[in-house]
Amino acid sequence: MRMEPDCCRPLLDDGRQDVADYNRELNALASPTWFDVPWLYAECYLYRRISSFFSLSTHWKSYDVFARQKLSTFVSSRPAVLELAAKYKQLINQLKDNVPNTKTPEETEAAEKLLFSEMCKICLWGNATDLSLLTALSYEDIQKLQGAEARKTQEKNILVNDLPAAYRTLKTAQNTDPKGERRVDIVLDNAGFELFVDLILAGYLLEAGLATQIILHPKSIPWFVSDVVPADFAALLNALANPQALYAAPPEGSNEAPAPLSDQEVSDLSFLFEHWSSLHQEGRLILRPNLFWTAPGSYWRLPSSAPDLYKDLQRSELVIFKGDLNYRKLAGDAMWAPTVPFGNAIGPMGPKSGIRTLALRTCKADTVVGLPTGEDERLKGMDGGGGDMGARKWAWSGKWAVVQFCDGKA
Repeated sequence: MRMEPDCCRPLLDDGRQDVADYNRELNALASPTWFDVPWLYAECYLYRRISSFFSLSTHWKSYDVFARQKLSTFVSSRPAVLELAAKYKQLINQLKDNVPNTKTPEETEAAEKLLFSEMCKICLWGNATDLSLLTALSYEDIQKLQGAEARKTQEKNILVNDLPAAYRTLKTAQNTDPKGERRVDIVLDNAGFELFVDLILAGYLLEAGLATQIILHPKSIPWFVSDVVPADFAALLNALANPQALYAAPPEGSNEAPAPLSDQEVSDLSFLFEHWSSLHQEGRLILRPNLFWTAPGSYWRLPSSAPDLYKDLQRSELVIFKGDLNYRKLAGDAMWAPTVPFGNAIGPMGPKSGIRTLALRTCKADTVVGLPTGEDERLKGMDGGGGDMGARKWAWSGKWAVVQFCDGKA
C-alpha cells in the first residue's frame, strides 16, 4: 500500500457486505490522494484494506494480525488486573450474599452512586492502554498508567462528568420496574486490559441490578490495532481459566520470568472466569457484532445506513460508547466549537433519538465538545497545550477525559 501512488484503490470483493459502501464512497471522492482524502475515511479504509488481504487469502482468512499485541498488553497489566480481580470478587460476593445494610436510605443511595461512578471511571481510564497510540511504552510505563493511585491522580483531569445523570437513569429504571428487562449496551473499544475493565463494569451492573442484560458490541474485523473482535472475548476468558500459565512467561522485551501467582491471586482470577462465563452462558452477557461499527463514516449515518441497529439500540436503557474513535464518530469527526453541547454534536443520536448515550472518552484527537466556556483556552495555555501554535495539542495525549451523557428518550 505504501508504494501505491494514489491513496485508496477500490476494495476487492472479499464477501463482506460493506465492500460496496467503501467503494461507493471512494468513487464519490474522485480518486483522492493521501493529502486530500477525509481523515476518518482514510483511517477506516486502511484497516478495512488490511483485513481484505487476509480474508482473500487461502489459509489466513480469520487471522488477526494484532492478536499477539493485544494479549501481550493484557499480560503487561498484571498489577492492575490482580488489584481489580480481588476487589471485584469481594464486591460481587457481597452483592450476591445480600449483606445486611445498616445505612439509611440516603446513605445507601450515596454509596451506590459512588460505586457506579468508580466503576465507570475504571472503564474510562482503562483506555490509557490504547495500543495504536502507545506502542512505544515499556512494561513499567503501562503499569504506571493503571491501578488505584493512578486513577485518583487522573480524577482532576475529567473535564466534563455526566456520570450522575447516567446513574439516575439506570436507578430510576430499576425502581420503576425492578423485575422487568432492563438492558445496557456497551460499544467496545480496545481489547486486553480495557476489555477486562469493561467486563468488570458489565458484571457489576448485572449483580447490582442496574441492568438485567448487557449487550457488548465488538468490531467484526481487526480494527485500529487494538479494538475488540469476538475472538478477543474468548481469548480473555481462556487466559483467565489458566492464569498461572498466562503469567508464567517473561513479558515481551524481558528475559526475566515473573514471580508465580499466589494461590489467592489464582483464586481471584478463576472467580472472574467462572462469573463471566456463567453470565455469558445464561444470556445475560451477549456479544453482538455489526458491520456498521467498521463502516467508513460517522455515526450520524446510523439511522439511514443501519436502521435495524438503530431501532435495536432504542430498546436499551443506556448505550455506552467507549474510547476516542467512537467519540469522534458520534460527533461526526467535525471541528465543532468546543462549547457546542454534546447532544447537538451527536445529531441523530442526540435529543429525541430514542437513544440514551453515554460517552466515556480519553481525548486523543482534536474533536471535543461540551466544554465550559473558556476551558479550551485554559488548556491550550498550559505548557504543551498548543496555544503557541494555534493547535489543540492538549487533546492529543489521553491525559484529559470527558464523560458526556445525552438522554435521547427525554
